[in-house]
Order: sequence, then C-alpha cells, then structure tokens
Amino acid sequence: MKRLFWCVLVGMLAVSMVLSGCAPKAAKILVATDATWPPFEYVNEQTKAIEGFDIDVLNAIAEKAGLEIKYANVGFDPLLAGIAQCQYDAAISSITITEDRKKEMLFSDPYFGAGQIVAVRKDNTDIKGKENLTGKRVGAQIGTTATIEVGNMKGVTLKIYDDIGFAFQDLINGQIDAVVADNPLVLGYVGKNPDKLKVVGGIFTDEYYGIAVCKNKPELLAKINAGLEAVKGEGLIEKLTKKWLSGQ
Repeated sequence: MKRLFWCVLVGMLAVSMVLSGCAPKAAKILVATDATWPPFEYVNEQTKAIEGFDIDVLNAIAEKAGLEIKYANVGFDPLLAGIAQCQYDAAISSITITEDRKKEMLFSDPYFGAGQIVAVRKDNTDIKGKENLTGKRVGAQIGTTATIEVGNMKGVTLKIYDDIGFAFQDLINGQIDAVVADNPLVLGYVGKNPDKLKVVGGIFTDEYYGIAVCKNKPELLAKINAGLEAVKGEGLIEKLTKKWLSGQ
C-alpha cells in the first residue's frame, strides 16, 4: 500500500513538473508613456515608479491578456513618433484617437472619454472660456490635441511645452494667460492650486483615449482589446475613475 502511495505521488509530481514546464510564458512588450500627465501617468516621487489611471488600466489588461510590460518614460512627441516607427510595441498616455494618428498606428477600443478645457489664474476676470482667448498667450503640450485646437484659434499666441507642468507654472507666474488641456488633467492641477487657478467655460471637444499599438502588430492589438473588454466587464474603469478622479 505504501509502495502504491509513493508511486502515485511520484507520478503526480512528474506530471506537475511537465505541465509547469509547458505553461505559456507571458509575452513581453515595451510600452511608451509620457509620465508627466497626472492623474493618468506620472512618476511617484517617493518610489520613482510610474503610476496613474492609465498604468492601472494597462496592467489589468496585461494580466488578462498574458502580457508582461516594460514601461519607457518618454516625451509625448517622441512617443507618437516612436510608436509610428514601431520603436515601441504599444503606448498608453492619454492618447486621443484621431484619424491622422490612425494612419500611423493602430488603436484599441476607447477606454476613456475626455475633452479640452481652459484654465486661467484665479484673479482673471476677462477670460470666460475659449471664445475669449483672442489676443491671449495660451500654453499647451507639444503633440497633443490641445496644440491643434489652440493653433486653429485666430489671434491666439500659442506657447508649446514639452511638459504640461511647466505650462501651469508659467500660468501661475503670469507668463501666459491660459492653459488648454484635457479636462481631467486641468481639474487635477486646479484642484491642487485652488487659490491660484480656476477652470473657465466648458469642455469644447469630444475625445476618446485609446491604447496605441505598432501598426505591424495586429495580434497584440487583438489581445489588448480582449483584455480591455474583460476589465470593462468587471467595472474596472468605473473603479479607477473613483480612485484617481474623485473630487475632480
């Protein structure tokens, strides 16, 4: 009886070793992000880790899709150029899905809706919204839809920044008159500086964020979309909205 027990046990261990050896390994992908856009992506000053809404979304998708992620923190303009040239497998960085961008990269299904909004200094009384920006100096981040929107406004002086944080600092210091950016980000900066900044007007564009993927990797896009559908079904987007955007 003991002999039979040990034979069964050895057999089970052997099968376990074979199965574990055959288990598929997670596919490794390089993902670009511009970690200067809180609360969606930013560097935690204490841990130095990249965190945020977008990072939580993609990490959850990766778990569902069997992907192992390595993040590369790069500026937004080189991020777009890099994903277009397939230097990265994918990118997540509050990237608005546009027809022009679709020509150079693949996009996942949308995972978040946003739009452009205007921020000014707290003591500003003449700017009520985007219609009052004529003759003003307006900051926006390079490569973003805000740059396109402000660039199309007549009589507006556009100042482009590599880091949106510098735009808000210049706004506080009175070096520019307004900043245009995605509403969650603007609300975040205003929330941290309520005595210095305020939002004026409403959201004046209708945009959706997507995960960008190298155009040569449709199979990766399929995995990401499947993972996104799964986490959406579990209510993750709503949970992360409460976690990262509550009070904004």
